[in-house]
Amino acid sequence: MSKWLALPLVLLLVILSGCQAVGGLDVNKALQKNLAVKSSESRQKVTIEAIPADNVSAEDKKIIDLINSISVTVDHAKVKDASTMSLKGSVGFSGEKLPYHLSIDAKGITIQVEGAKQPVYISLEDASSEYLDLESYNKQAQELGLQATGFLLKHMPNPSSISVKKVQEKINEESLSLTQLHAEIRGDELVKMIKPFLTNVSKDEAGLKELIGGYYDAIYPILNAQFGTDAFEDESAPSKELAVSAMYGIVQETLNELLKEYDQQAAALFEEMPELNTLLGKDTVLKADLYFDSDLNMVKQNVELAVAIPQGEGVPVKAFKVRSESEMWNVGGNIALDHVDVSAGKLSVADEEITPGQLLRNFEPGSIIYKLLKDEMQITSKYILIGYPGDYYEVIQKNGTSFVPLRYLTAELDAEIKWNKATKSITIIDDITQAEIVLTVDSKQAKVAGEAAALSEPAFIHTDGKTYVPLRFIAEALGAKVQVDGDGWITITRD
Repeated sequence: MSKWLALPLVLLLVILSGCQAVGGLDVNKALQKNLAVKSSESRQKVTIEAIPADNVSAEDKKIIDLINSISVTVDHAKVKDASTMSLKGSVGFSGEKLPYHLSIDAKGITIQVEGAKQPVYISLEDASSEYLDLESYNKQAQELGLQATGFLLKHMPNPSSISVKKVQEKINEESLSLTQLHAEIRGDELVKMIKPFLTNVSKDEAGLKELIGGYYDAIYPILNAQFGTDAFEDESAPSKELAVSAMYGIVQETLNELLKEYDQQAAALFEEMPELNTLLGKDTVLKADLYFDSDLNMVKQNVELAVAIPQGEGVPVKAFKVRSESEMWNVGGNIALDHVDVSAGKLSVADEEITPGQLLRNFEPGSIIYKLLKDEMQITSKYILIGYPGDYYEVIQKNGTSFVPLRYLTAELDAEIKWNKATKSITIIDDITQAEIVLTVDSKQAKVAGEAAALSEPAFIHTDGKTYVPLRFIAEALGAKVQVDGDGWITITRD
C-alpha cells in the first residue's frame, strides 16, 4: 500500500484501534497486519465536497464549485516496497481531466503529465545522505511507526458503532468472499475517548518504556552521525537504559498532571474556543467500510470524513466532506513497475531554482497544465513595491527618469542578463517570451526583440559600481506595468 493510499487507514486507526475482536474478526491484528507496506496493485479515487452555507455569495459559490470539481484518481498503482512505486491516473477540476504518470524511488519522484515536453524530476536526496545510511534509517523509521501504532491500538477504547459481516465483493473484476468491517464515529465521541486512552497509556509502564526505547534507537544514530559528542554538550552520551528511564519519568509526570485536571482543562478549552463544539460535535463524522480477505489483507476501503464548520459572518461553507474509495489486489506478489520514460531528458527542479518561464516552456501552450499554471495559478504574475525614491537608496532620479540597479530589477522579473565587458552592452532575456532587450551603458540607443528603441536617459554605472537602468523602460519591455502614486511609491505589476 502506498503512502497516499494508506491515508484513510491512518484515520481509521482512531476509530478502530481498541477493538480486539468483533464478529470473529481480530481487528487489532488485521489493522496491524496492513500497516506494513507490501507489494501490491491498486486503484483509488478521492473526491472533495464543500457544502455551501445559506445565502452564499455568487463569488464564494464559484470557488465552492471549483473545490467540488476536484478529484484525484489513481487508475493503477504498483507498489514494490515503501519507497518504490508507480502511479497512473488523473486529476479532475472544472470539468477538465489532467492525466499523470509518477514513478517514485528512494532517490526521487519523476512526474509526467499530459502536455509536458519532458517529465519533471524532484530529488529526495539531500546533504543528510552523506552522513546517514538512509536505507537503514528508513527501515528503522517504518519499524518505529509500526511499534507506535501497535501501542495506540492497544490502548484506545472501543467506538460505539462497529459491526462485521460476510459479503461478496468484486476486486479487480474478480468476485471474492470478504469480511466487511463497518464503523462510524462522531466528533463528540472522539473527544470522550481521549481521557480513557491517556489513562490506559499512563498505566502501561512496560509498553511506554519499550516505545521510548524505540525512539532512542531511531534518533541516537542520527545525532551521533551528524553531531557526535557535540550533541551532548561535551558530556558523554547517556546509556539507553538511563535515557529511557529519564524520559519515561518526564512522560509519566506529564500524563499524571494532564489527567489530574483533564476535565476542567477540556471544559475551559471548549469555553475559550466555542467553535470546537462544532468541529468536534455530532455533525463531524467519520464512516468507514473495510474489506478483508481470508489472510486479513485489506483489499477494499470506502471512507467518508465529514467535518462541520463553525458558522459566522463571512463563512461560506457549512461542512467539508472527503470521500475515498480504493481496492487492492496481487498483495505480496511480484510487481513490474511502470517507470516514467526519461530517455528524452527531464526537468530537474532540484538542480537550480526554476523560473516561471522555464517551467511554462516545458509545457505545450495549448495544454491543460499550461493554462492551469499560467491562468489559474498565475505563476508569471508579479507585484513589486518600491519605496519613496527619496527614502529608498537604490532608486536614483536623473532628469525626470527613475533608475534602479540592473540586477535588482531583472532578478525581480526573473530575467537573464548577459554582459559584454568590451562593448559595455547588456543583453536582458525575458523569462516568459525569451525576447532580448539590448542596451549599452551611456547610450540612448537600444533594441527590444530586434526592433530599435530610444531611451530618454541611458544606462550608467554609478559610483557604487552598480549598473543602473531606466526602470519604466526595462519593466515595460519585460511585460510589466509601472505606476507611481502621489507619495512617490512605485508599483510594478505583471499579469
